Amino acid sequence: MMQRAYFITGTDTGVGKTSVAVALLQAATKCGLSTAAVKPVAAGCEMTDEGLRNDDALYLQQACSTALSYAQINPFALQPPIAPHFAAARQGLHLDAQQLATHCQSVLDLKADLTLIEGAGGWRVPLNESESFADMAKLLAVPVILVVDIKLGCLNHALLSAEGIRADGLLLAGWVANQASGVNECHAEMVADLQGRLACPLLADLPHRLNQNELAADFDLSVLQAT
Repeated sequence: MMQRAYFITGTDTGVGKTSVAVALLQAATKCGLSTAAVKPVAAGCEMTDEGLRNDDALYLQQACSTALSYAQINPFALQPPIAPHFAAARQGLHLDAQQLATHCQSVLDLKADLTLIEGAGGWRVPLNESESFADMAKLLAVPVILVVDIKLGCLNHALLSAEGIRADGLLLAGWVANQASGVNECHAEMVADLQGRLACPLLADLPHRLNQNELAADFDLSVLQAT
């Protein structure tokens, strides 16, 4: 596998983006590949002796084979568990797409075999009054992986997300069917329907697990390598 980087987005918040990213990092490590990750903005952080920390960012840090400081993983740690631009404003901070992209590029420049950049929420989550996470992804110009929580409403959310990603000129490298919300009785039908409509590889159809951080075995990296 040549050096690859991907932006991980989701159809909504809570769809399992971090679980998918961790699983991909773990799967790559098991294949002998070096890995790195960035979650440039994280809301819902808790105060610790070392400062504000986010569980998702810590999971990513632990899953990387490249030694990265917490600040490299998550430069903007925001305490309120609300939309990132609201949380940043409450802390007197301003989120800027170029600034975030520059930070992400510093991690990309470490040239790990696989580097993942995780957004927050969905594709169009705002960063500030005029920019969204999509603007940061566009500056980085890396392929996108879309995580879909298979539940009622996901068909519309997934198709609109894919449409937005492609309209912004980025490659939708693949999608992941997750069951973060639990098992849906129409799971198989919805996954098959999206396979026919999204026009990109299904990278994994993940089972519902209470421990969402034990999914590495469900990924076949050869599918991603072929994109």
